[in-house]
Amino acid sequence: MLAAYAARTDADDPLSALEVGERPEPEAREGWVTVSLKAAGLNHHDVWSLKGVGLPADRLPMILGCDGAGVDPDGHEVIVHAVVASPGWHGDETLDPKRTLLSELYDGTLAQQVAVPEQNLVPKPEGMSWESAACLSTAWLTAYRMLFTNSGVQPGGTVLVQGAGGGVSTALVQLGAAAGYRMWVTSRDEAKGAKAVELGADRAFGSGERLPERVDAVMETVGAATWSHSVNSLNPGGTVVIAGATSGDAPSKAELTKIFFKQLRVVGSTMGSRDELARLARFVTLHGLEPAVDSVLPLAQARDGFARMAQGELFGKVVFTV
Repeated sequence: MLAAYAARTDADDPLSALEVGERPEPEAREGWVTVSLKAAGLNHHDVWSLKGVGLPADRLPMILGCDGAGVDPDGHEVIVHAVVASPGWHGDETLDPKRTLLSELYDGTLAQQVAVPEQNLVPKPEGMSWESAACLSTAWLTAYRMLFTNSGVQPGGTVLVQGAGGGVSTALVQLGAAAGYRMWVTSRDEAKGAKAVELGADRAFGSGERLPERVDAVMETVGAATWSHSVNSLNPGGTVVIAGATSGDAPSKAELTKIFFKQLRVVGSTMGSRDELARLARFVTLHGLEPAVDSVLPLAQARDGFARMAQGELFGKVVFTV
């Protein structure tokens, strides 16, 4: 079957480690099913895997991809949940110390087929496009948990999203605007800020720009480059929800004094549960949301989509059709 996979890893030139070609079809183990994919989404996780982050040499070659939607063996249209719990785990799978994502230990979704645990399938809402369904499992699920499970902000509150343009940030803007939050964004790129406003953001600011007033929560995925601005932008008692650190995880100033004096909350957030993914799919349908998609490409042209992500050109998701 056709697949996009890490044949090796290269920290300096990750795209050189990517191959698009034939791989064996998956063999479903007990309790697992094989999904025939219709569309799959690209994430920064896939580029990091090509760099060797979380993907040791003894697991290569590895089919990449966490996002996917397709048809199960019974003909049901489904969305694939990417978090795989360890055998015997009960409860929120994201809290399982031995959890893994598709494409880390088990082959991922950038292929014609993928094998997943049966409980990892979520019904695709009727009428939702394959392209939209393929965006939800990672970036949109991460945004859903950050905003609705971990921020503690009520509708009508103000939320700042650090960095506009990526899959998580665009999802945060669209979800937050639909739910009645006042969404603000920052960006180094004025054009991306303007696009975020078109998606539903109330205002866009330059990176590090002083805000006209403090906010109730900050959605942080950038890390070191924006950390001080995030802490300084919060109301007393406010919350930073952090789900990534693309600019590094060691800020020059930890801002600990401000955190305890202003009684701020710092909440870590990773992906989301299968139940949250099902609620997310319903929310998207009820509000008529269509995830921001940067480009749709056939899987055979996966290298072009990876190149756009590696060069930082994206606004929204890259989706591969299968």
